[in-house]
Amino acid sequence: MRLSALSLAISSLLAAPCLLAQEQADQLGEIQVEGVAETTPAVTRTPVGDTSQGLPVDGGDFLRDINGVSGIRMGGHGIDPVIRGQSQNRLNILLDGAYIHGGCPNRMDPPTAYSAMESYDSVTVIKGSQTVIYGGGGSGGTVLFERKPPRFEAGKSYLGQVDAGYKSNSKTKEFSADVAAGSETGYIRGVVGYKDADNYEDGDGNEVRSAYENQSGNLLLGYTPDKDRRLELNIEATREDDTLYAGAGMDSPMSDADNIRFKYEQSDGLGPFAGVKAEIYSSQVDHLMDNFSLRELTAPMLMSVPTTSDTTGGRIFGDIMVGGSNLTLGIDFQNNERDADRFSGMPMMAEPTTLQSIMWPGAELDQTGLFAELAMPVGNENMLKLGLRYDRVDASISRGDEKPDLGPSPTPNNLYAAYYAETSDEQTENNLGGFVHYEHALGDDSLFAGFSRSVRTADATERYLAGFARNMMTGMDSSWVGNPELEPEKHHQLEVGYKWKNAAINTDVTLYYNDVSDYILRDKARGQDGILVANGTANIYRNVDAEFYGIEWQAGYQLSNALQANASLAYVRAENSTDDRPIAQIAPLEATIGLDYSSGDWELGGTLRANAKQSRADLENGSGQDAQETPGWGVLDLYGTYAMTKNSSIRFGVDNLLDKSFAYHVNRANVDPFNPEAIQVNEPGREIWLKGTLQF
Repeated sequence: MRLSALSLAISSLLAAPCLLAQEQADQLGEIQVEGVAETTPAVTRTPVGDTSQGLPVDGGDFLRDINGVSGIRMGGHGIDPVIRGQSQNRLNILLDGAYIHGGCPNRMDPPTAYSAMESYDSVTVIKGSQTVIYGGGGSGGTVLFERKPPRFEAGKSYLGQVDAGYKSNSKTKEFSADVAAGSETGYIRGVVGYKDADNYEDGDGNEVRSAYENQSGNLLLGYTPDKDRRLELNIEATREDDTLYAGAGMDSPMSDADNIRFKYEQSDGLGPFAGVKAEIYSSQVDHLMDNFSLRELTAPMLMSVPTTSDTTGGRIFGDIMVGGSNLTLGIDFQNNERDADRFSGMPMMAEPTTLQSIMWPGAELDQTGLFAELAMPVGNENMLKLGLRYDRVDASISRGDEKPDLGPSPTPNNLYAAYYAETSDEQTENNLGGFVHYEHALGDDSLFAGFSRSVRTADATERYLAGFARNMMTGMDSSWVGNPELEPEKHHQLEVGYKWKNAAINTDVTLYYNDVSDYILRDKARGQDGILVANGTANIYRNVDAEFYGIEWQAGYQLSNALQANASLAYVRAENSTDDRPIAQIAPLEATIGLDYSSGDWELGGTLRANAKQSRADLENGSGQDAQETPGWGVLDLYGTYAMTKNSSIRFGVDNLLDKSFAYHVNRANVDPFNPEAIQVNEPGREIWLKGTLQF
């Protein structure tokens, strides 16, 4: 289903002269996140709009500020989050309860690219596998971008907020506004946002392809017949235009997402349930990338790849109170359909018209899950949590035997057979996962331990990608080929942690170990077990065994009523134990040290961010996903807020004050024609930012 009518409705919002942002947290109602223990160090809930957050470009950029979370940069937009060394669909990322899967096989547009931060109130990160409510897999963690229903003051039936911001380096201009009106029986809320960014310069003054334009709009209609029931319809549209990527051989002239969500909540009980919640959603993405419309052609042929990714799903679950225990029972469903074609043409043509590869050949994944989660107090000082989840997965393609127009290009099934000796049949999996989590209170402190098993199915790219490329001079293939015979990943994680605080100090530490069977590795084809091709240029997928282990620590010290110091540390080590080599795209030791001052109308602070050198890169006979061993670095950020009146404030700051040239190890390799000597996509150099807020 295409949401053309809905898109027109949102487009009219986008054209409005006033551009809207979200209400502050103190103006909005609370919403419960089921299955989350807020006392656990591995769970972080962060309100949107804090002083230290700067002006994040999207949700992935926002998440980088959370300890233990990294982000992969390919350009100025679409930061792809990494939690404890795991990324892509090893993370369950839900945008207001809905899944959305991007339209780019190369992940120009991860789910967080469609997270318009002006429309969200908070973000919850659940690291590791500590809940079964939000979908199968999620071995790296679950991220919930959350919106709250508006709460109106007595005698006032409306509220709103308007924001305007600017960043100097990239000349980013952003505007947003959020208005709501309603009564005890219902509400209407509209949120629109606009961002326009040019290319930024890194710390050496090199221009990095990173420009983008983004527009977003939300229309929310709520019905609250009483305090215990709420129905909400949410229609959302996102438009990304002229997005440039230094870390890719293509740019994206257009990427559109249309979403519709319906929610029902009842807290006064229904049958045996103390409360129930139901959610239904539909997300459609249309994405286009090419190598000629937004850049000078440097390849021998024109290439364009139009894609679609459509996701529908929902969940229903309820709570049953058994004595002092809470049992959550539910069922969820998700269907994702993806199509992608690559067209080629001669440089003198206006548009490429020859179908060269069927990248996603009508790939379809269905996943139906049953889950149960129990929270049970044990005595006065202990809490036991148990979770169990079953998922049935059905995967198939509809265009496996379709032949592209270009003579030497094989069908997708022929391509799979050439690399794996297998063609694609419909695949079915029955996956079982769960967790045990135990917390022991020690006065104001707490100790916890947990063990989990989570099973992550291969996504459409890993299973079915069928990108064919051959060098006609050498006859060597540089294809990118999914593996229909991949086994699902099985993660077995052990985690322990401690949280301690007194009047002046609070600190917590978490250690974890993850043993993975059948880890899905993107690799170069070198004739490994089950791989028929051995030329080392094609990208393939195969199962290996792997280990992840690490530590996360953070602390705060209240130096005075107005002054607080804070620090954090995160480290993860990952090993491909089958081949005795590092897993690629793993962040090195990361640390922060900060100081915050708050008094009256002023909030001021600074943070030193640092990464150690990453010498554990997957380079020798490697997968091709690591660009290099990345040097260590440290950068200083300053920030502040001044409350001009009760309803207006200004936030300001300088990111990378000393104008350092640096890159996160997980950033993509640079294929920027402006800067061909760079090894990785560098982060921005010094950037001054400013944001004004007016509430009414």
